[in-house]
Amino acid sequence: MKPLITALLALIVLPALAALADYRARPESDAIIYFVLPDRFENGSRANDRGGLKGDRLVTGFDPASKGFYNGGDLKGLTARLDYIAGLGATTIWLGPISQNRPVQGAKGQESAGYHGYWITDFTRVDPHFGTNAELKALVDAAHARGMKVYLDNVTNHTVDIIQYRECSDSVCAFRSRGDFPYSRSAAAEPINQGFAGDHIQTAENFARLTRPDFAYTPYIPKGLERAKTPAWLNDPIYYHNRGDSTFRGESSQFGDFVSLDDLATEHPRVVQGFIEIYGGWIDEFGVDGFRIDTAQHVNPEFWQAFAPAMQARAKAKGIANFAMFGEIASDEMGPGRLARHTRVDKLPGVLDFAFSAAAIQAIAGNAPTSVLTRLYADDPLYEGRLGDGRKQPDLRRQPRQGPLRLFRPQGQPERRRRRDCRAHPARPCADAVRARRTGDLLRRRTGICRRRQRSGRSRNAVCQPRRQL
Repeated sequence: MKPLITALLALIVLPALAALADYRARPESDAIIYFVLPDRFENGSRANDRGGLKGDRLVTGFDPASKGFYNGGDLKGLTARLDYIAGLGATTIWLGPISQNRPVQGAKGQESAGYHGYWITDFTRVDPHFGTNAELKALVDAAHARGMKVYLDNVTNHTVDIIQYRECSDSVCAFRSRGDFPYSRSAAAEPINQGFAGDHIQTAENFARLTRPDFAYTPYIPKGLERAKTPAWLNDPIYYHNRGDSTFRGESSQFGDFVSLDDLATEHPRVVQGFIEIYGGWIDEFGVDGFRIDTAQHVNPEFWQAFAPAMQARAKAKGIANFAMFGEIASDEMGPGRLARHTRVDKLPGVLDFAFSAAAIQAIAGNAPTSVLTRLYADDPLYEGRLGDGRKQPDLRRQPRQGPLRLFRPQGQPERRRRRDCRAHPARPCADAVRARRTGDLLRRRTGICRRRQRSGRSRNAVCQPRRQL
């Protein structure tokens, strides 16, 4: 009897272990990635629609009739639909930010909700509108059981907008540069922070001399919000730049507030170590397979030079092979050099291929010749990485924030031209997004052939599969 039981267990356990080994061994260059904004995918539990809050939409953030508020999608719904996603040919899910957000913010009459995930208050737990930490673990485990990987969206540049400035609490705070407002002089023109040698000396000893954050503006935290953020160290204004709104040009690109969101001083050793602890914890607790890094170009290179290898080491210790990281270097330019710089200087393992997105739009919807794609691929060797070229960079025909490709097509362009475009550019998804609760984008690395399949009751999606499967 015992040999029979052993044999049965072997039949059950060994294939499962083999499947586990297969997906872990799959290199990131072979990934077919499906992007999901959890709130806009599937509502698996109406009990969490309001995030445990009571009141109207300005309190709970929930209003399924408005695209600016939570619509009800959650992790349970996504878990229930994993077979659907796998059926599209996707091997990896890229999950939009899921950390706890401030439910609603904005000026009176201009309020909206944090359904998108970028107004983080607690970096250590799942937003209650999406579910619980346990439900995220269940999602990751269920995906792994199907041989699929899960990437999380990673935000380190900023937090929710809590910090205010006394000089402009009711108006836009213009960016104030380090040259005009040095760390050594307060906004009231008194000497401060004696001995601080500048943010380019990124040692604990130097930053210990930076004791006052009022060098450009006088920051303060509104009453009742003193402990709004988790971990607790995030509530101290000393760990932020406090220089006013970014213009996304020059110095302000790194030191300015991203549309008023509190911009972290990522040069500070405490901030570096704090985020290594935060996101290392997500790897340890949930066993995720990679990070998409938000607003990477607005963070100093030294931060990524410390953060990226720390995450890879944490993943390796967890037994996660081929841990992926790719940064968002948002740009509408066809300029691979600008993207590649972040793989060489910042030492990011990869970046989203915005250059391809620009080239595709220029060639398909604009007046550029297809040679723009030749120039794009000719610059592939600029990227640093294991493959030594642009094939390592995740690409897609449109970035999630740009809207459907149809917005870029010349008016009246016939559908057959669109189909021809799809066939002409292999390995790129080229269909419109699926309807509201089924949104997602498939990304494919630079190998494969683009195929279209019709799904009953839904708009068409492109499915890009490796050549060997066709």
